[in-house]
Amino acid sequence: MTETPTVLSPTVEEPLEGLPPGFGEGLAGKAAFLIAVAFSSFQIYIAAYGSLPSQVVRAMHVGFLLLLGFGLIANLRATGIAAKAAFWTLGMLGFGTGLYNWIFYTDLIRRSGFLTTPDLIVGTLLVVLVFEAARRLMGLPLAVIAFIFLAYCFVGNHLPPPFIHRGYDFAQLVDTFAYGTEGIYGTPIYVSAAYIFIFVVFAAFLERAGMIALFNDFALGLVGSWRGGPAQVCVLSSALMGTISGSGVANVVASGQFTIPLMKRFGFRSAFAGAVEATSSMGGQIMPPVMGAVAFIMAETLNIPYAEVVKAAIIPALLYFGACFWQVHLEAGKANLHGMAKADLPDPWDAVRQHWPLVLPLAVLVYLLFAGYTPIFAGTMGLALTIVLILGAPLAALIGPSAFRVVFWLALGLAASSFMRFGVNILSLVIAALIVACITFKGGRETLRICVDSLAEGAKNALPVGIACAIVGVVIGTLTLTGIASTFIGWIISIGENNLFLSLLLTMLTCLVLGMGIPTIPNYIITSSLAGPALLSLGVPLLVSHMFVFYFGIMADLTPPVALAAFAAAPMARESGLKIGIQATKLAIAGFVVPFMAVYTPALMLQDAGPIAAQFGYPVEVAYIVVKACMGIVLWGAAAVGFLARRMAWWERLVAFAAGVLLVAALPLTDETGWALALLWIGGHCWRARQASAGDAA
Repeated sequence: MTETPTVLSPTVEEPLEGLPPGFGEGLAGKAAFLIAVAFSSFQIYIAAYGSLPSQVVRAMHVGFLLLLGFGLIANLRATGIAAKAAFWTLGMLGFGTGLYNWIFYTDLIRRSGFLTTPDLIVGTLLVVLVFEAARRLMGLPLAVIAFIFLAYCFVGNHLPPPFIHRGYDFAQLVDTFAYGTEGIYGTPIYVSAAYIFIFVVFAAFLERAGMIALFNDFALGLVGSWRGGPAQVCVLSSALMGTISGSGVANVVASGQFTIPLMKRFGFRSAFAGAVEATSSMGGQIMPPVMGAVAFIMAETLNIPYAEVVKAAIIPALLYFGACFWQVHLEAGKANLHGMAKADLPDPWDAVRQHWPLVLPLAVLVYLLFAGYTPIFAGTMGLALTIVLILGAPLAALIGPSAFRVVFWLALGLAASSFMRFGVNILSLVIAALIVACITFKGGRETLRICVDSLAEGAKNALPVGIACAIVGVVIGTLTLTGIASTFIGWIISIGENNLFLSLLLTMLTCLVLGMGIPTIPNYIITSSLAGPALLSLGVPLLVSHMFVFYFGIMADLTPPVALAAFAAAPMARESGLKIGIQATKLAIAGFVVPFMAVYTPALMLQDAGPIAAQFGYPVEVAYIVVKACMGIVLWGAAAVGFLARRMAWWERLVAFAAGVLLVAALPLTDETGWALALLWIGGHCWRARQASAGDAA
């Protein structure tokens, strides 16, 4: 095996949700760093051994989030000594709420519903601190939306029907939001503590180990020479990054500094370059196997294996990125842009040969997920194997002959893989032995530093997700306690009885409007709680209805006027975020179309069979629907860009768009009409392009 020096190459940290890089200076900075390491260590231990009650784990998870979050705000954003001290105090109070739940766990269960005065004080403090942390770290809109729901609990009994509820006293509200499993410690924070955190740390270790370099080199070598090569590289590398990281806006910031200037240098317009980065980075949230944090919440909410969510997402994800590739190809043809010189590009397979060990943890992760193991087990094992790989690299480098290095890696691999038979303890022993060896031998301590840094970075990266999951628990608690969701559901059902498409359109607009102010996770949780049951009652399969909401939560970050991903790309593209958002909306056409197609033909997400399956078999139906979706993407991509074999007249774009609509409509005779119109139009367009070329040559 060839060792890779990139294993020991630290990466440059990017700003996170408004927080500057790093952990701060001096003693306070070291304290925040150690808290982050302790947070990751606590979560990894719980994931591996699970020796604490679920309620305690949730409470400590929120406690760590508050401590680290307020500590980083104090170190990185507060200016005066008094302000720094105040934020650290808030952080320690937040951590104290977690300890309170741990110490008095049994007592709290015994007096459930009959809280004491200290219980009320701690519970109230928790709610206030979560709101303040969300406001500071996630921005005002999410905190305002959650506050509106909380206020409804207090004043809803004074509202007119159908919004009136019976009213609740203060103690009952504190019990629901601060101690029950339907409030702050509800399903979202459970998923954050059990699954999401481990995968975020897993991604941090892979990035430190050099996975980003591998993805970039592979993408450059494979598609860099294609027409529009720099933009194709951006799409492919973002798709690959999506396999390990589901953070869209963070991916824009991380990879956009390299890809956007490269695209502009090769002739792409600034707005288009920024849109390619924003669109492809947001697509990482729907790219299996890891996907975004929403996928884990969805699996837990629907009580289905995570592999089922991954299975449903595979075809739509491929269509999404295929649409990006296609429109980049057309845009490059329209602007007469070429690819990069092959001589200047790395060999993609040489990059794989040099760094192939980094792919092993990801391969193990995929195998475990699809073999039926839980996400927490798969993520923990993938993380442990990554740590083994990083710790083993400097030791292998000390071994002279390559044959001995191969023997070393084989022995280490066999020892690590024995966890399948002997459990997690064997992996713990292997890691402990490697740590001792790294302390002893030359170069090992630098590797240990990389691992410790990865633990800290993973905890910091998990902050926005965790805080969002905590505050959205207030929304879920309100919906559960007051039953207001049933009012909204009844409204959707009454509309959908006459027109399902109108119900879907209303749900889509709800997602897009909510997404203007809040991230994908709370957007999905709120909208799926309201619209998911309504769509199910209208005959939409449950998983498809949740995926519908998930997709449009992502699209909200690309859709003007807010378009968070587009505005994140704006400084690097040196272009208006609004212009980038308009271009991104065109590029993400598959993200807007595929969810509607899946509702009417669920086989697109490998769900319920339709009439074609009854006659020809399920594989035939899936294949036909995929081909139809691809043709729709071809037509709409050409209509959006205004180019296929040559520049298109306005009426050609209109015909192409209409043919695409007919193919997607799923009504009687629309398929036949759409195919006929599409083939006639493509044939006629190509014939006119050939005639024009012949005329130019003459």
